[in-house]
Amino acid sequence: MTGATPEQISDKPAAEMSSSIGLAWGVAFCVGYTALIYLLKPMLPQIDFAPDTGFAHYFWKLPDPTFWSRATAWGGYIVHQVTIWGMIYYAQTNKLSYTKALQPINILILGANAFFVLLHLLQTHIWYDGTAQDTHIVTSQGAVIIMLVMILIMENKRRGLAFGKSVGFLAEPGRVMRKYHGYIFSWAVIYTFWYHPMEASVGHLMGTFYTCMIMLQGSLIFTRAHVNKYWTGTLEFFVVIHGTIVALMQGNGQWGQFFFGFFAMFVITQMHGLGLSKWLRWAFIGSYLGAIGIVYGSRGWETMLEIPRVPAVEYGLVFIFGVVVWLGIWVLARYTKTDSAKA
Repeated sequence: MTGATPEQISDKPAAEMSSSIGLAWGVAFCVGYTALIYLLKPMLPQIDFAPDTGFAHYFWKLPDPTFWSRATAWGGYIVHQVTIWGMIYYAQTNKLSYTKALQPINILILGANAFFVLLHLLQTHIWYDGTAQDTHIVTSQGAVIIMLVMILIMENKRRGLAFGKSVGFLAEPGRVMRKYHGYIFSWAVIYTFWYHPMEASVGHLMGTFYTCMIMLQGSLIFTRAHVNKYWTGTLEFFVVIHGTIVALMQGNGQWGQFFFGFFAMFVITQMHGLGLSKWLRWAFIGSYLGAIGIVYGSRGWETMLEIPRVPAVEYGLVFIFGVVVWLGIWVLARYTKTDSAKA
């Protein structure tokens, strides 16, 4: 996601394939890749996983990791990460303009991401492990949360933070994040992708499909598709589906926390950047409140306290991140001013 405006997007094609067609083919690849993981499920190594130890336990990792299981997981992640960072740096330093068509850098990033996701599938079937063997599950979840919070700050100027109303002090942090977000977003999604083995459970398949879609979004930098509000809005909304289904599979009864929590983010913030009519926005709000009444009327009204957890975390982090970045800008400006005065 970027802060580009329509006037910054050139109509002059830089390649034969339009970015919208490239996006369509990319989505088809993500679907096909996810289907391939499912079809190859019978060929996965048969592993006697360690028993679940409770909170924050990640089940899908080798009980007896080897040098090669670790080296291939971490090696694949590091090379994948550095490759994409290098391509982002190249694109930024060459000051590319936004176009309706795919540019050569888009083809390179798309190809690199396709190569590495297929490599991870092969690595899973031979050595199985991901980086989960050596890192905590919170690091993977936290990376995604950081990305979601940054999007809220970056989009504050365009769609507002709450019901279309923007927060003024987030303007400058949003500008800085729009400039450098590619590096952080690519870290968040690539780290999360290599954290998990390419397992074929419903939760893993949905998570893999989601991370591949976000990699596709990153591959479309400096194109019209990269800033298409319906495409980016779909990516944001998908976390509602993914989070809810994973919670349902866990069977702990906390699915409402994720469904109504993430859906609240859509109603309060995200839908106001889609250009929806007033009646349609009210229809979403009415449907959301009606669903709360139906679900919690039967579950018990006291359980409604789970709904604000997700919004409280995300909006709280918005202001924390905003303050930290703003202070960093202030310190840097003050330091630069002092050096200029000395000179």
